[in-house]
Amino acid sequence: MIRLDRWLVLLALGSRSQVQPLIRAGRVRVNGSVCRDPGQSFDECAVLALDGEPLDGRLTRHVMLHKPAGVLTAARDPKQPTVMALLPPCLGTLGCMPVGRLDKDTTGLLLLTTDGELAHRLLSPARHVEKVYFAETDGPVTQAHADAFARGLDLGEFTALPARLDPLGNAARVTVREGKFHQVKRMFEAVGLTVTRLHRERFGPLSLPEDLAPGQWRELTRTELSALRTAAGFAEE
Repeated sequence: MIRLDRWLVLLALGSRSQVQPLIRAGRVRVNGSVCRDPGQSFDECAVLALDGEPLDGRLTRHVMLHKPAGVLTAARDPKQPTVMALLPPCLGTLGCMPVGRLDKDTTGLLLLTTDGELAHRLLSPARHVEKVYFAETDGPVTQAHADAFARGLDLGEFTALPARLDPLGNAARVTVREGKFHQVKRMFEAVGLTVTRLHRERFGPLSLPEDLAPGQWRELTRTELSALRTAAGFAEE
């Protein structure tokens, strides 16, 4: 159950002092009936409307974003644009946060969710949730590089888990099961190559749709969310 005024605040309709007059003026309907009490509580499955227009009242959200280059994977930054600026304000107020991070110049599939436990499980190396990247490099990728990735690479403060590397000339497709800071780029540096472009194609069972342009986002389908929860180990419970 959630107070009506707090519900509207989470939906980014204004501060509490701004939404309370809307409610008292009879502009908000819940399940078809006018509610003038800001403190009345409702289940989030209730049907909301403001000035006769339906509102999406869901508090649990899961989305995928085609992250473009040049934006930070962060909730906020005082100097640089972040991925949250590409999403409706309500997703930020609901706490829909990125699952892991992509570097500023890295593009591709970024998941965001309000479910902290789901995010934690998806990022845990113990779950072996694969992330697939397409990397362009400053030199040819060889089978020797692939063999080194398969053995695991010493990156100083940690050893990267064995990863799959499929050479594609001066490029490669990389499959990893963890996501530490600059990891893919550092793995290439460890074998003498520099990544010139990095793009994430897949996260677990989800692939970036061809029709989702850079900067665009959409909600996960029920099938996608079910597959993601299975990958996170919820089906084991």
